[in-house]
Amino acid sequence: MVAGSSIQPRLVSSFLGDCRFLPSNSTHSLHRLFHFNAGRDHVTMQMSRSFSGLTNLLFNRRSTEESTDSKRKRLKPGKVSPARPVPGHVPRPPYVKSGKQPGISSGLEIHDKKGIECMRASGKLAAQVLQHAGTLVKPGITTDEIDQAVHQMIINNGAYPSPLGYGGFPKSVCTSVNECICHGIPDSRVLEDGDIINIDVTVYLNGYHGDTSATFFVGEVDEKARNLVKVTKECLDKAISICAPGVEFKKIGKTIHDHADKHR
Repeated sequence: MVAGSSIQPRLVSSFLGDCRFLPSNSTHSLHRLFHFNAGRDHVTMQMSRSFSGLTNLLFNRRSTEESTDSKRKRLKPGKVSPARPVPGHVPRPPYVKSGKQPGISSGLEIHDKKGIECMRASGKLAAQVLQHAGTLVKPGITTDEIDQAVHQMIINNGAYPSPLGYGGFPKSVCTSVNECICHGIPDSRVLEDGDIINIDVTVYLNGYHGDTSATFFVGEVDEKARNLVKVTKECLDKAISICAPGVEFKKIGKTIHDHADKHR
């Protein structure tokens, strides 16, 4: 979610929280990724040419266009409540104690039978939590209330909510409403009729993360939003359909990009 500032442009509600952009001579990755023009009330995302169509579809178009439906106003951040406690007996991911984000793997990691069983267990729990979270979506509920329910279900199953403490993220689930592209921080904002919300659940169970997300309709949603969700789901299904041993990761991304680009 983005918001203007009379002093400096800001990026609000992502894993980075509420951040001010650095001066134009900075090499900070946020400055290179986002572009702000003085006097404008929105921020645009800059990506390489090969991904510009998808970026425009998912971020720029929804953040800059004024809706003709007066019921849907531009998203504004609410109040973020304190992080929820996790019982001491629940195992934590290493980054929670160290405060350091995990690095990118330098090679393939082949899991044994036990590892695969643990992966299935964490993935199954994440799916169950997501399904429960989806039943809570309705006009009048806050994303903080969804966070509370997700948090409780995860710890009740002996798992840790992976987003909590990752890179300073203050909550147990990501809730991205309307033009908030991803990693939205749950807060006091009430969901309104016509909103769409992506709920991104990740659990840490037996040393493995299970990660899943889905986008839900809040009440009656307009055709543009319905089509966005429909095309996104089609991208997911097409990407899953080509997954097999030996398939390169980049082919999965290209499958998603090519289908999304047809609906620019």
